[in-house]
Amino acid sequence: MPPLPSDLRTQLERTVIAARDAAETAARASLIALAVERDAPFTSMSEEQRRLRRGLRAKARRLGEGDFATGLPLLVDEIAYQQWHRMLFARFLAENSLLMHPAGVPVTLAECAELAAEEGAADAWDLAARYAAAMLPGLFPVNEPAVQVRFAAEHRLALERLLDGLPADVFTSDDGLGWVYQFWQSKRKEEVNRSERKIGGADLAPVTQLFTEDYMVKFLLHNTLGAWWAARHPDSPLLRDFDYLRWVDESEEPEGQSDAQTPHSPRRSPAAGTFPGWPQRIADVTLLDPCGGSGHFVVAAFDLFTAMRMAEEGLSEEQAVAAVLADNLFMLDIDPRCCQIATFNLLLAAWKRIGVRADLPTPHIACSGIAVEGQLDDWLRLAGEDERLRTSLTRLHGLFKDAPTLGSLIDPAHVPPNERLFSADYDDVLPVLERALA
Repeated sequence: MPPLPSDLRTQLERTVIAARDAAETAARASLIALAVERDAPFTSMSEEQRRLRRGLRAKARRLGEGDFATGLPLLVDEIAYQQWHRMLFARFLAENSLLMHPAGVPVTLAECAELAAEEGAADAWDLAARYAAAMLPGLFPVNEPAVQVRFAAEHRLALERLLDGLPADVFTSDDGLGWVYQFWQSKRKEEVNRSERKIGGADLAPVTQLFTEDYMVKFLLHNTLGAWWAARHPDSPLLRDFDYLRWVDESEEPEGQSDAQTPHSPRRSPAAGTFPGWPQRIADVTLLDPCGGSGHFVVAAFDLFTAMRMAEEGLSEEQAVAAVLADNLFMLDIDPRCCQIATFNLLLAAWKRIGVRADLPTPHIACSGIAVEGQLDDWLRLAGEDERLRTSLTRLHGLFKDAPTLGSLIDPAHVPPNERLFSADYDDVLPVLERALA
């Protein structure tokens, strides 16, 4: 499907901004109903409600790094995000015929409405969100307190109306999912920018998340990965799909202009070069996006890699999809929510490509913004009296404690020679580090 046209993008932006306001209002009301801000629960609360209250209070303290008051507004934000995005992801799956019943058959939102009562769900959206969460267990873990919160009926209906108001084309477009998190952060970005405070930590995500337009992503990929392919497969029919690949007459300088859609001929070569230092086989080429956001680059690259592996290795589409996820694509981001959205974005693209929800390799997407846990003294006790291990763990702890601000900018290879990361051999440090992280 093509990218979102401007009118639908504007409609999506208005809807997501309104949804955040509505979801945060609902989250605050839920916390009041569960007595989360009170020193004691209401006497009328059930044991299940009390257990959820305890989990939410603990979550607020974690978010506030031990300070409950600081963590409370962050908890509101987390609940709002989780509840809205569960519904949003469910509709993305449903509109692409990929929302699956536990029995393994696809279901529509209309069928979810019919099944809701017998499965103990409040309505179609509640059941659809459950099915989506079951398909994506690592994204919406059922033991997460923010996921377990149940909004009051009037708040659920407000969110459902917003989601129902979006046309199906939003959910079947190539880039609809990519825009949603930037729009979710719009008001927060304005707030941080107006404050003129030093930006770091929790402020980084809303200020720096900028979705890359579809034509920019394609231009960059077509003139790198596409140029590499063209140099090694000059007669490949795939070249017809590289709309942004620039060519140059071999007698001209590389900066010579050419028609981007001129087919390759023996007298022409990619203007970007042929990348002779790259591997010769597509199976050996890897792409890492160190600031991947919602995954637009890895999703676009996924389609290119899949077509190339089918052409070069004779793989079926499903084999190529699995191989690309396992071998070729890697992504980091400082924001765990971006990693969540990017993971779903990539899996959705893979399922759409093969036309069915299938078990696939876990995407190589990781959050680079998670700080180390625990005190340095606790880490050092694991090293005993071994000074080499103690020095290495001290450097590791110091290097990664600023991960929420630095993310993938951290590069152990750039530590000054007299402060190298490992005084001890890596094989000696690794088991101690694993115990420290555990």
